[in-house]
Amino acid sequence: MRLSEVLSNPSTPVFKQVDGFLGDKTLATGKQRKILVGDVSLLYYCKNCSGVRSFHSNDELYCIGVNESLISIDCVLSCHCGASVQVWFLIDCNGDISGRAPEVRILKKSEKLSDAVLLYKEQYGEFSELLEKAQRAYRDGLGAGSIVYLRKVYEKITVQTADAKGITYAKYENGNPKNFQKLLEKVDEQFSIIPSTFSADGYRLFRELSNIIHGDYDEESGLNKFEPLYRLVVGILENVKNDRELRTAMGLLGWDEGGTAH
Repeated sequence: MRLSEVLSNPSTPVFKQVDGFLGDKTLATGKQRKILVGDVSLLYYCKNCSGVRSFHSNDELYCIGVNESLISIDCVLSCHCGASVQVWFLIDCNGDISGRAPEVRILKKSEKLSDAVLLYKEQYGEFSELLEKAQRAYRDGLGAGSIVYLRKVYEKITVQTADAKGITYAKYENGNPKNFQKLLEKVDEQFSIIPSTFSADGYRLFRELSNIIHGDYDEESGLNKFEPLYRLVVGILENVKNDRELRTAMGLLGWDEGGTAH
């Protein structure tokens, strides 16, 4: 595995072995070196292209030495249309990073977006900030903390859908539903927010999120479960978003619910 593969994937607390990239030569603190580690590729929402696109770096990157186990990498990723993103990585090594087969992970990551670019998660509107907070907590090694934001997204999209459909439900003083399972059942009867792939496990997902938050699992378990739980929660957002977009498109065409043109 090359270092570019680690940089092109979500951060995890697990160290991964990569091909040596410093030529067995220690990089002194503050010194810069050109490295050949392959093409870094990340997804962003490109306003010019009106969709999610892969942004790529050059094969040549530059890194700065921090100490024998840490380096800093700066790179510019570009879309085929010319839109760009500046990305900074702090790479941690389980040992000497100048070795022939170092084990590395992304310790920190920061992005500076141009006016034409959004984090691809921002296509989910008001939920984007919660998703980003979940990712940041995950990158900082906070298992339960990252899951809190995922559950907030799940609760919020369910409550919003219930309110939009005029579904009544018991609430706590802060407005949260008292019985989420019953609310989810009512919502899903009228509007299937859970994708068909796991439609029978909608409440199971909520229970899994809640168990991690309330301490039924340790922090490591929360981190290990984050990525699949994140994907399922995003799947719900995608399902609702796609339905709304399809209904809007049908309305613009003047179609009724049966699909016939007026």
